[in-house]
Order: sequence, then structure tokens, then C-alpha cells
Amino acid sequence: MEEFVVYILYSKKFEKNYTGFTSNLIERFKSHNFMSKKGFTIRFRPWEVIYVEFFNSKSDAMKREKFLKTGMGREFIKKLIQQQT
Repeated sequence: MEEFVVYILYSKKFEKNYTGFTSNLIERFKSHNFMSKKGFTIRFRPWEVIYVEFFNSKSDAMKREKFLKTGMGREFIKKLIQQQT
């Protein structure tokens, strides 16, 4: 059974965060930090993983990612960042 991960990245240098989901966190993290040639995340490197949640289904991971991008989700992320900095 495939496992899915919702993750939050944070760039201390630019004080930006990024939320996504994947089935392979290590490769996705490499892509955000080193391999990608275009997209939002290349402009704010380096990134660090500050939060992960694991799910058994892709649809559950997608729902959680979508929630984290709402106002309530953004508040959760803001508090998380404040606790870690």
C-alpha cells in the first residue's frame, strides 16, 4: 500500500512557506531544493521541512493539503512557524 505525505516547507531566508503532498518526500524535497528549474519554490531556496503528516490514501492527503491552504490552515502554519523560530 502506498503512503502519502502532506508536508510544509519553510524558507528562513525569505520567510516563506510552501505546502504540498507527495508519495515520496525525500525525492520531492530534493526537487524543491536542488533539481527544479521552474516554479514557485526555486525562488525561495533553501527550504527545510518543518511539518509532515502521513496518510494511507491520496484523497485524504489532498483534502488535508487543501485545508492547510485555507485561512484556518494558514493560521495553523503561522503558529507552527512561530513555535520553531
